[in-house]
Order: sequence, then structure tokens, then C-alpha cells
Amino acid sequence: MQHLILEQKEIESVFLKRTVIVDFYLPKNIPDPNQLSLLLINDGQDLPKMNFLQMVDDLQSSNVIVPLLCVGIHAGTERKMEYGTARVLDYEGRGAKSGAYNTFILSELLPYIKETYNVRHFKQKAIAGFSLGGLTALDMVWHYPELFSTAGIFSGSLWWRSKGLNDGYNEDTDRIMHQQIRGGTFYPGLKFFFSTGSQDEVMDRNNNGIIDSIDDTLALISELEQKGYEAKKDIEYINFEDGKHDVETWGRAMPLFLQWGWGSKMQ
Repeated sequence: MQHLILEQKEIESVFLKRTVIVDFYLPKNIPDPNQLSLLLINDGQDLPKMNFLQMVDDLQSSNVIVPLLCVGIHAGTERKMEYGTARVLDYEGRGAKSGAYNTFILSELLPYIKETYNVRHFKQKAIAGFSLGGLTALDMVWHYPELFSTAGIFSGSLWWRSKGLNDGYNEDTDRIMHQQIRGGTFYPGLKFFFSTGSQDEVMDRNNNGIIDSIDDTLALISELEQKGYEAKKDIEYINFEDGKHDVETWGRAMPLFLQWGWGSKMQ
């Protein structure tokens, strides 16, 4: 028996000035919707490619995870402008509309969910994403910790930098997300899930024998730990040796993320 219903909606966003396609993966027969958690997922158009509906249905029907409302937000044609770090543009000016994307989620999507599905409040709210969508998820959780408690970063674009590699780039100061965490403050209760693949890319900026995707992730985890977050307790990191920068690899990581965040035995 299927435990989920998939509904696709079109939301007219004033802030993004476009129609946003959103997929809602709705758990059925929930006695109290206010006990549900909410998981927003950037690049929601990729979820069908990993058979996300069946994945979550199987996990919920076998009581591996508790029921939660998953929301896949489809990226628009200006993805590299709408995603990124909202407060700091990258060195090429990308991310110029990421502030508007944040506002879309906060002022349009969340109220839409509450009104449409009659949920007054969620037990927990999380954001996840792939590649640049993962960076966006982390950026939002970090800057809105009073709203979101969990970030899922799959092959996150944590290289996002304020200077080009040939423009005096400094590893220690020019990675934008690393700097924001370093300059931020500890907020109790936040949790972070990271996944990478050893074949995410071949780039190795500092020639240390570790590809940038893994190097940037490990460095960011280090920044979180210096803030006071603890490995295993607050931070989970998984690397697939044969993993690539693709939906198939992220689809392998997704069940692990869901069990880590919403496993029945952990609730």
C-alpha cells in the first residue's frame, strides 16, 4: 500500500518573478499533521530521477523513518543566480537573486504549505540540496537557525569564492561559506549532513592530492567543529569512493540522510 501522495503545484512568485514548480510528497493518514517534520529540497526536478517517491514510501511503510512532508522545489532557468550565498555574491556575480529565492521560501512557500495543507507548525524544518543547491541549503540554515534545524548538503558547491583563482585567491579567506561560518555564532540544535564522491571532479586547487569537492567539505566541517558542533552528534559526513557528481550518487546518499535525520529509532 502506498503511504505517499505526490502533488505538483505551480506557485506564482512575486519575488522571483516566475512560476515555481513544486512537488509535494505527502504522507497519508497522519493523525496529527502538526507532528510532521518538513524537508525542503532544492533542485526538486532531480528527485524523480532517483525514484524519490518510492524511496520515501518504502522507508515510511517499513517504519525506518517517521512520516515527514518532503517538498521538491524545481530550479528555474536562472539557477546560478537564484542559488548561492544570499549575502555575498561569488566573484563572477553569481547568486544575485539568491536573496529573492530565500524570500520566496520564507514569505511565499512556507505560508503556502501551511495554508494548503493545514499545518499550523512543523516539529522540525530542514533544507537539502545537490551541488549549488546544497550550498544554498547550508546558507539558509546557517542564517535562519530559528526556523531551520537541519541542512543536507550533497556534493555541495562549497568552493563558492569571492575571488577568482588568478585574482589573488586565498584559500583561507576567499571561500564564502567558510568565512560566513567562521564569522558567525554557534546556534544550539543545528545538524549538518554532508556527502561527497571521490569522483565528484578532478580539480585540486592546492595540489594536496585531495579533490576540491572533498577538500572544501572537510574544511567546512572543520569550521563547524571550531564553532562547537560535534562530529557524529551534530555532523554526519559520508564519502562514496566510486561516487560521482550525479543524481545516481546523490540517490544513494539520500536514504542515509533520511535515516540519519528522521530515523524511527532516533525520535
